[in-house]
Parts: sequence; structure tokens; C-alpha cells
Amino acid sequence: MKNKILFLLILSVISGNIMAQDTTNIDSILSVKLDEVAIISKPLINYTKQNKPLSSIDEYLDKSMNVSLVRRGSYAWEPMLNNMSSERLQLTIDVMHIFGACTDKMDPITSYVDVSNLSDVKVSSGQEGASYGPTIGGAIDLIKKKHDYCHIGWLGSVNFGYESNSNLFTAATRVKYSNAKFFVDADFIFRDADNYKAGKRTLIPFSQFQKYNTSLSIGVKINNKNTLTGSFTFDNAVNIGYPALPMDVALARAYIASVQHSASYINSFIDEWTTRVYFNTITHIMDDTKRPIVPIHMDMPGWSTTSGLYSKINGAHKRQKMALTLNAYWNKSKAEMTMYPNDTSRKSMFMYTWPDVHTIYAGVNLANNFSWKPMHTIKYGASIGFHRNFVASEFGLNSMHIFYPTMSAGKNRIIVGFQTAYTFAKNNWEYSIAMAYGERAPSISEAYGFYLFNSFDAYDYIGNPYLKNEKSIELHTALAYKMKKIKWNFGLNYFHILDYIIGIPNTNYIAMTLNANGVKEYQALESVNIVSTECGMEYRPHPSVKTRVALSYNFGRDFNKQNMPLVRPFSFKAGLTYNIKGLEMEMNVEGASKQYAHSAFYGEKAKPAYAIVNFAAGYSIPIKAHQLHFRVGIENMADTYYSTYADWNNIPRKGRNFYLNISYTFDNRMME
Repeated sequence: MKNKILFLLILSVISGNIMAQDTTNIDSILSVKLDEVAIISKPLINYTKQNKPLSSIDEYLDKSMNVSLVRRGSYAWEPMLNNMSSERLQLTIDVMHIFGACTDKMDPITSYVDVSNLSDVKVSSGQEGASYGPTIGGAIDLIKKKHDYCHIGWLGSVNFGYESNSNLFTAATRVKYSNAKFFVDADFIFRDADNYKAGKRTLIPFSQFQKYNTSLSIGVKINNKNTLTGSFTFDNAVNIGYPALPMDVALARAYIASVQHSASYINSFIDEWTTRVYFNTITHIMDDTKRPIVPIHMDMPGWSTTSGLYSKINGAHKRQKMALTLNAYWNKSKAEMTMYPNDTSRKSMFMYTWPDVHTIYAGVNLANNFSWKPMHTIKYGASIGFHRNFVASEFGLNSMHIFYPTMSAGKNRIIVGFQTAYTFAKNNWEYSIAMAYGERAPSISEAYGFYLFNSFDAYDYIGNPYLKNEKSIELHTALAYKMKKIKWNFGLNYFHILDYIIGIPNTNYIAMTLNANGVKEYQALESVNIVSTECGMEYRPHPSVKTRVALSYNFGRDFNKQNMPLVRPFSFKAGLTYNIKGLEMEMNVEGASKQYAHSAFYGEKAKPAYAIVNFAAGYSIPIKAHQLHFRVGIENMADTYYSTYADWNNIPRKGRNFYLNISYTFDNRMME
């Protein structure tokens, strides 16, 4: 550990990196601080400007009222949007499709990037996210750093962080050079954490992790209208504990590469045309060798490889703004399991849990904004796509034939969607209403999963290749008021989902996992209703003082009036920030009510109410073109023992945590 820290210190000093504080300029964004989470519906209250510069992506997203995360440990939380899990969302990195390689969702794509190479996160609700591909709940796009050719020279930053709870050490560095025709940008971040302690100093074993992430981008300005950019990211995590699950992870590794061409001001109608070609591959190896009691040892590796094309044209004509998007990708996902009996005289057992499934998708999306008067705007759009699955493994296909004897190797689907929205804005008020229809194909696990154990309800799950497309009818409405000192907003999202895919017990099948409750087969419920609401207010009584409050209430029920699992209860966040002469202090409180509408029918246990208080302070010292910044804070000041509705198997969250961040920046660039 000491040798690793010494190596990072030397590397950081040599690199000499920047993280400037001015968030009005993309290039000067703190290199380890996300600029913002941009919600398409434009809520005025934004909690994602974290007060911990070296927070993980998970911690940034978790501060939003729109996004929630299913937590199975300290690492790789699964994003949810509109109370829907990742199967119903499009999760992308710079519009690139990347699919996790774990059948237990231990590696959402958010785990394969870090704040060192991201600038912001774009969250699109419902069919607003259809330009990224078929979706029900929406889309989350992790946007990497953007670059311009206006500055000439070097910038860089060195950043260190330490957290007392879990003994977490973080180091990050970035260096960039640019001129009028060329730029090169490199960054590196390292994280090393021990087991954390929940409230009342309760040790949570198997919650450690170690990872590093590095990224390189190179851009060339071909002429005044055309640019070419290449990007490569390598992410490597080892020894990852998942205390809420029966297995850990020995390795999670990703290679992500892309080349993008951008053309601007092509003619009087087309403003911009961007095309990206990309490739990524992921290796994920589950591991149980460090668990003290293992009835049957298992090796469970998984692989996912994706290549794709994304092309978008933005145009404008008089009062209309148009966007035409082409999305196409090919993915290969394979996962296997080998079980080794404790009695070495008995043979091991092998099976495919994902039977080498190939997925091809190609679709187009057209969106148009029309403003016939300054106060009135109508937006409408539609999408259509072709989706094909194919089981390439004969062994895997024969395994599926045990349950579906007439199943064919391939299946084709057509997926459609459309939306329309109206916005009225006058003086300081803005009102909008939108309706939409969307579809999605079943995920690989839902269609082809083979004995996937779910520790949430202790059932083995079997996929169903005959599932229909899931369909959703949406209604969104929002009201906002904005003045110099006060901002206020309210939003409501309603989803009526038909052929809702979920696991249903099938007593004809026998469980494979020891002590499992049985087998569930993915089937389609007649319908499910999900409602989410949010209300926020921000008030600035003085330029140096800001207060904010956000409230959220959600519920979800199926056609039999059964509550749906993993739906956020009534939740709240409130904060007070004070800034003066480089000093910033913030106190905030967040919590939730008791989970009255939990889903016992689907294996969920109610969570009690909780509230935690956090404090942070930061101070910046300018040194000519350089800057030294300190940040300290206390999370969960009262050392409360608690878990939220999204904590898998009631795994408790961190107790009291002290943290310290130190950042050194410089910028010697000049305008062209």
C-alpha cells in the first residue's frame, strides 16, 4: 500500500495537473468534479454538485432526487431512474452503448468510468431518452470532458483525498496541452478502500475494493468546420467485496475506445453533424474464495463485447429545430458457471448462465421543436428500430431447450416509440406537459438467463425467450417559477407499463442453488403503474447565502394492487450554503420516511425512517496562475445506523465519515 501511494505521489507531481474552479468553462471544470447533472425537464434544484470533489460517480448520482441507486456494497451501484432499474433504461458513456458482463448486475457501466474523465451527466426522463435507443424509464449518458481549440498551452491538476471510514485513499491527476489545431488530454485516478463501518462502528466485512482508471483523448482540428477526436479509457478494479451478495469480484476490467468526427455549419439548414464509431470489451470474474463458508465453490466469469455507430444531425430552419439520430450496435454477451463440490471425488458441473447471446440493434430517432410564438413551444418525435437476438452456443441453446423445446436460436423484433410535448413560458413562469409511448425488448437475463440466483428474494431465475416487448404510456407535467432570489419547481411523471417483465414463481421447476426458495420464470404482468413526484425550492436571501429544499414522493403498483419493489418512499433533502472570499461552508440534512408501501409480495422488507446530517467546508488560495484548494467534511455526523429502500438485503450504509481533499491546479494557457 505504501509503495502504491509513493508511486502515485511521484506520478502526480511529474504530471502536474489542473482543476480550476470556474464552472462556466468546460475546460476549466475541476478535473475531478462533475459540472452538473442536466435533467431534460430542467428542474431548478440540483443536488449533484457534490461537496466532495473526489466522490465516486455513484455518490454524485445518489444526491439527485431523479436518480437512485441500488447498492450491493461500496462499489458499482446500479442506477435507477423513475423507480426503474437498468433493464428499462439506456445507460451510455458519451452516447456509446456498453453492457455489463455480470449476471448479478455487479458491474453497471457507471463503474467503468470515473470523475477524472467526466464533465457532466445528462439524464433524460422517459422517451426523452429515445435518441440513445429503446427505453421505458429514460436514459443516463455519462459525458466525458469536452475540448475546444481556443486556448494554447498547458493545464494540469493533482488531487488527493482521504476518508476515515473504510480508510479510503484517492489520488487523481490530469494533464492537457492544446493549441489552435491540436489537443492531447490524459488523466489517471486511483482508489483503495478497506471494509467500511456502518453506524455505531459496526464493521461490514467484504466491502473493500481497489481500482484505477486512466483515459487518453487526442483531437485534431482539420479545418474551421471539421474536427477528429480519438478517445481511449482503461478501467481496472480488483478485490471488490459485495457484502449484500453471496459472492465477491476478483476482477472487473474494461477497454473503451472511440473515434468521432464532427462537422459544423455544413449549410443553412444543418448546424452540426457528429458521427462516432466505438468499441468496448468487458471482463468480469465473480469470486467466492475469500468467503469463510462456501457450500459449493463456484467460478462465474462473464464477458461482454460491443461495437457500434452513433450519428446525429442537428438542424434549424426558421422557428424549427430538428435532430435526426442513427443508433446501431452489435453486442456479444456470455457468462458461465463452474461448480466444484467439496467432495473432490465428485465431478464438477458446468453451464452457461448467458448462452453466448449476440444482439444487433439499428434504429433512427427524429425529434423536432417548433416555436410559433416566443411563449409557446411544441416538441414531437418518433423512433423505430430493428432488434435481433441470436444464441450462438449450441450447448447453451440445448440448455434452454430443457425449458423451451421449440425455441429457435434467433428472434427479431421491431421497437417503436413517439412523444409530444407542449411548453408555455411567460414572465417568470414555465409550464410543460408531455405524453409518450415507448417499447423495449427483454434483456439478455430476462430472455435467456439460465439459473440466475437472486439473493433479494432467494430464487433462481429462468429467462423466457417468448416474452413480448414491454410497452409504456407516459404522462409528464412540470411547473417552474424563477426569480433572482427564489426558484421553485414541481414535476410529476406517470408511467402505465403493459406486459411488465418480472420473475413469477414456477413450481414445475426445481431450484439449483442450495437453500433457494424455488424458481422464478420471467413473465409479463398485465400492467404496472409507477408515479414519481418532485418539488424543490432554492432561496438566496443574500449573494453569499443559499438555502435549498427538495421533496420527493413515489409509488408503484401492479394490476393486482400489489406494491412494486425498489420504489423510493417519501424523501427529502435540505441544505444551507455560505460563501465569502474563497471560503465555502455547507450544512445539509437528508432522509426518508418509513417504507410503508414496500413489496412483501416480491420479497422486499420495509425500511425504517432515517435522517442524517452532513457538513463540509472548503477554502481556495490563489497563487498567481495556480490555486491550492482544501476541502474537509463530516458525513453522517450522528453515526446513524440506517439503510435505504435501495440497499440490497438491508445492507447498512456508512456511519460517521471524516474526509479531506487537497487539490493543486495550474493553467498557463492563453486565448488564441
